[in-house]
Amino acid sequence: MSERAYNFSAGPAILPEPVLKQAQKDIWNIFDSGMGVLELSHRGPQFDRILAEAEADCREVGNIPDNYRVLFLQGGATLQTAMIPMSFLPAGETADYFDTGKWASDAIKEAKKFGTVHVAGTTKELKYKRLPTEAETKFSPDAAYCFFVSNNTIYGTQWHNLPKSRAPIVCDMSSDFFCRPHDFTKYAMVYASAQKNIGPSGQAIAVISDEFLANAPEGKLATMLDYKVMAAQESRPNTPNTFAIYLMGQCFKWIKNFGGLRAIEEYNKEKAKIVYDYLDNSKFFIPHAEKQDRSLMNITFKCAKPELDEVFIDQAENAGLKTIAGHRSIGGMRASIYNAFPIEGCRALVKFMKDFESKHG
Repeated sequence: MSERAYNFSAGPAILPEPVLKQAQKDIWNIFDSGMGVLELSHRGPQFDRILAEAEADCREVGNIPDNYRVLFLQGGATLQTAMIPMSFLPAGETADYFDTGKWASDAIKEAKKFGTVHVAGTTKELKYKRLPTEAETKFSPDAAYCFFVSNNTIYGTQWHNLPKSRAPIVCDMSSDFFCRPHDFTKYAMVYASAQKNIGPSGQAIAVISDEFLANAPEGKLATMLDYKVMAAQESRPNTPNTFAIYLMGQCFKWIKNFGGLRAIEEYNKEKAKIVYDYLDNSKFFIPHAEKQDRSLMNITFKCAKPELDEVFIDQAENAGLKTIAGHRSIGGMRASIYNAFPIEGCRALVKFMKDFESKHG
């Protein structure tokens, strides 16, 4: 086995090797300052530079319009599921939510603490193996916003088209942010936890239009839960997670050097095709997600004989294919192949699957 294994973890997940190597240097001494990145004042000139570059590179990579704010937020994606209804679901109004898996379901539970939620579509009864069709979708007439999770890590499904709602679109992109180009003008707000494609755990990013942000209450929320305060104070009304923001900035630079989001998307498609092509031609392994809604980020499958799943996972671990066990709620296997995951790892997985099938099929 090589020094670094193939890490299929759904998150915290694999990071680009050039980013890790740059961080090794910058932890000791960044910008020839004589200080490491973990030691910098969040009000000092070095961190001012880090923050400015991170936002500028994020905007460049994502082609984010000037009338959208880029916020670096604490509390991961989970805190956003509460902050959004606190800020944008006024008393007496309704928000539309799609229930497409655990994280969407958790967001619905949070939103119900603050206002009325209408489930516009769900495939819970199908164990979330696909997304709701247009015929299965029913929007409320005057929703404050429409919420959906773009990629469902547990079940391996991904939205490839936006819901056709007339309400402002709010999207949790935690597991596919910057895995492909996004037209931010079609969204009122997008947010993502960092630990899939763009950084470490515990950190989140939000891209929010000025128009939508204006709907948030003025001075009624706790400082750390107030999007307007975060926007006005450059995401640092207190000491932010300076290292997380630095690492996110390095990930944005890596994406730029890779060729941008078009190049990243083609690479992700190529990787996913290697594994899906094998699954589609195997009678031994059973994919969970239906073809039309398959994720580029998380490939979920099981053995035809359930008792072999644990055997597969154990042997894969010994072969250097790490953290490939599926989520406890559905079992089986899950290969998370985020931006930084190498194509060689997909080939190694398929080779292992072929060998395993030849022995146990």
